[in-house]
Amino acid sequence: MSRGFTSSPRIALLAGVMLLSFVGLGVRLVSLHVIDRDELMKFVVKARRQSIVDNARRGDILDARGAVLATSSTQVIVGVDPRGLRKEDEAKWPELARLLNIPLPQLRVIFTTRRVRRTAPPASAPGSSASLALALPEGTDEDAVPAATPLKAAEASPSAASAFTFTLPSVSTPDADGKEDDPEADTVLDDATDDNGYREIGWAKLSDHVDEDTYAKIMALGIKNVYGQEVYRRSYPHNGLAAHVVGYVNKAGLPVTGMEAYADFYLRGSNGWREGERDGRGRELAQFRTRKVPRVDGYTVALSIDSNVQSIIEDELATIARTYQPQKATIIVSDPRTGFILGLANYPSYDLNDYSKPGADGRIDLAAQRNIAVTDQYEPGSVFKIVAASGAVEEGLATPSSLFDCSIDKIEYKGKVRSLPPEDHHFEDPKHVTLAEVMSYSSNRGAAQLAMKMGEDDFVHYASLFGFGARTGFPIGGEIAGTMHTPGSPGWDGQTITRMPMGHSVSVTVMQMHQAMSVIANGGLLLRPQIIRQISDPSGEVISRYDRPAQVRRVVSERTARIMAQMLMGVATTHGTAPEAAIPNFQVAGKTGTTQKIINGKYSDRHHVASFVGFFPASRPELAISVIVDDADAHAPGGVAYGAKIAAPAFKHVAEQLIQYRDIKPVYEPNRRLLVMEGGRQ
Repeated sequence: MSRGFTSSPRIALLAGVMLLSFVGLGVRLVSLHVIDRDELMKFVVKARRQSIVDNARRGDILDARGAVLATSSTQVIVGVDPRGLRKEDEAKWPELARLLNIPLPQLRVIFTTRRVRRTAPPASAPGSSASLALALPEGTDEDAVPAATPLKAAEASPSAASAFTFTLPSVSTPDADGKEDDPEADTVLDDATDDNGYREIGWAKLSDHVDEDTYAKIMALGIKNVYGQEVYRRSYPHNGLAAHVVGYVNKAGLPVTGMEAYADFYLRGSNGWREGERDGRGRELAQFRTRKVPRVDGYTVALSIDSNVQSIIEDELATIARTYQPQKATIIVSDPRTGFILGLANYPSYDLNDYSKPGADGRIDLAAQRNIAVTDQYEPGSVFKIVAASGAVEEGLATPSSLFDCSIDKIEYKGKVRSLPPEDHHFEDPKHVTLAEVMSYSSNRGAAQLAMKMGEDDFVHYASLFGFGARTGFPIGGEIAGTMHTPGSPGWDGQTITRMPMGHSVSVTVMQMHQAMSVIANGGLLLRPQIIRQISDPSGEVISRYDRPAQVRRVVSERTARIMAQMLMGVATTHGTAPEAAIPNFQVAGKTGTTQKIINGKYSDRHHVASFVGFFPASRPELAISVIVDDADAHAPGGVAYGAKIAAPAFKHVAEQLIQYRDIKPVYEPNRRLLVMEGGRQ
């Protein structure tokens, strides 16, 4: 009778093996969970823990009527992890390339490149970005790589693969917490480096501007390891409209200029984020979320700019540029009663959606991005005569009927004989020119005598009251203060008192000159120019509203402002310097300026700044308009860009369109009574 199976030595062997297995398993568990726990937990956390940023949506910028000037649209950054691609998905690559609008060879290179190695930039190219050596698979056709891929000379590869070097715009390597340095990097590299210095590519960007519908089609293809991340992209629906006011956000998401930079605190919002875990396929495990901070979207900023007004003045600038080819030009439109800017345009300008587009010389025209209305200064010429005239009337030193001898070329002042500037206009009786005629005919000698009546200290004081020599407070564009010398300063000499009243020996910005003319229009108050109307939170609730004039100070009395407005009406008549600006029954008041530019330290006879700054209707002003055209002489009639011939017609053309658009009512009987009462000529 044979022995039972239980007495066999085999059972002992089996039992021993099982015992040893359990002992080994126990030892391994102790090692994993006790001895090496801390070290291994670092890898677990790195592999499974994740912080997901919930990007805030940047607030919109609107015009005065609610039209969108700047907004943020949802787009998807699509990329690929080339390490886990499936052979069976290769047939779908052509359709993916079509959806992404990239050449198939370029997509194939990205998909088949598994490793990269950083290389130092050439010593001869200081400041150049680091390069990456790509290890392409064997058999890759170098000629199949599109020209858009910036390939450089081949370098030796430690493997059998062909190696190419090309520059990537940005490369990111996960840090110790598994977070990327740059969420929009073109390539993300693994930490691990092999013996030859290569790193595996963990993610490579395919496109950074895929819309949601296209992304849905890409996901429907089912290509493994191709995925995307939603981001917000800034866009400007009207392209270059009000470019110098709106400004732009660059590709790194940083506000650079204009309202985008000034109001960034309100516009940018606050990103949210959440912490959690992911599974082996990278999918979020919602049940393991440990912390969540909701995002706060940016606020909406509504401007005083009216897109229709802006379009009118930009069209006019385009006509000026096409006709006269000036060096630069500016038009500003505002409500002089409140100081709110309705339109501000400069030439040259640029497209906010394509701000980095290079010019014909291959360089970005940064000068076109400068808001020259506040960054550049010029000698204002005869428009500046409003300072001496207003000051003299305010001080009781002159009335519209006061007479001045404009035939003399020299005058004594403070015990010294001063030469007077030449006249640009003819007078029927130059020995007896009224103050009203000094303004309408733009007499240089009359303006100089007005300033001398006041005295140099009082004259400069009134120039300061009008805002010259100081920033206006316009919040965007990098405003400068201009240049105004004072008695006793190095820039003030014996002739300054005769030249500054006619707009020489002083430099202003277009915004300063516009603000000063608005003082006359609004009854004698200096108002800070404003551009923001209101700020609303994401729910639409208004948190800040700006609807009141920002008064800086009173410059002259209402009576003086009315007298000045009446005299400035004489400029836009057949007897004034700018009949081209006249609009029947709308009481145009303003002042021309034609000033010589200083070229190589001397006043030039061939380079001028032409201007017309005015408002209407004079008896109840609704709009103030400034037109400044710099160096249009080469294509101007007679080779000289006069304010009356270049700027005044543009003023009229803009004003006529705004009369229709804003339904401004005419004044059928201009009130000339004030000049009669003051003894002025009719």
